[in-house]
Amino acid sequence: MTKKYLKNHKEFILEKGFTIINSVFSDDEIVKITGLIQKADRSRNNFRKADDLFAVRQFLKEIPEIKNLVFNDTIKTIVKELFGEKYFAVKSIYFDKPETSNWPVAYHQDLMISVDNKVDISGFGPWTTKENQFAVQPPLPFLENIYTIRIHLDHTDENNGALKVIPGSHTKGIFRPESINWTTETERICSVEKGGIMVMKPLTLHGSNRTTNDKRRRVIHIEFSDMELPPELKWAEKLN
Repeated sequence: MTKKYLKNHKEFILEKGFTIINSVFSDDEIVKITGLIQKADRSRNNFRKADDLFAVRQFLKEIPEIKNLVFNDTIKTIVKELFGEKYFAVKSIYFDKPETSNWPVAYHQDLMISVDNKVDISGFGPWTTKENQFAVQPPLPFLENIYTIRIHLDHTDENNGALKVIPGSHTKGIFRPESINWTTETERICSVEKGGIMVMKPLTLHGSNRTTNDKRRRVIHIEFSDMELPPELKWAEKLN
């Protein structure tokens, strides 16, 4: 992956709020990644199992041996060239929507960050607490600084719940999805090949439609920042 190639992707994500890069992981790498996930102890609190979803919160902490596979040389180069030299991982989730999963996700922005505790700090809020894990909406500059990488372990298109986005919506700050002006905005379905990634700004309005082809969709979601939080707070999952 050349610097010129990645520079084009960087310009695109800054303008549109997302980009898609295929052929980041080989079939062999995906087999190794999925093998480690299958071997993991699913009885732990951060593992959520239901008929229509399997998910792992704090994924990189829960399965630490997977880090070297997820952060292959290509991903390291992409983080450096697209985001910057000082970016680190701050949140990680694994989603597995099985073939029977058939629920849509309405348009939204990702507004919460994961932190180590709850403290009263000006500009931070609202808060949520779930199973002793804390999330808070930070001031806008933190959200504008974050990048998300979504690693696709299966081919995903409009038939099995690929993300749909409103290009350029990340430049408008925080706003309600119901205020979308469909006379001026367009929707883009983000098809990603198995082993490819979608890179996204969390303020980009995104959602997904119902699955219609009974195909599985497994995604590793990792958020990155290079900003330090106020001294009273720490990123819950900071990983260089």
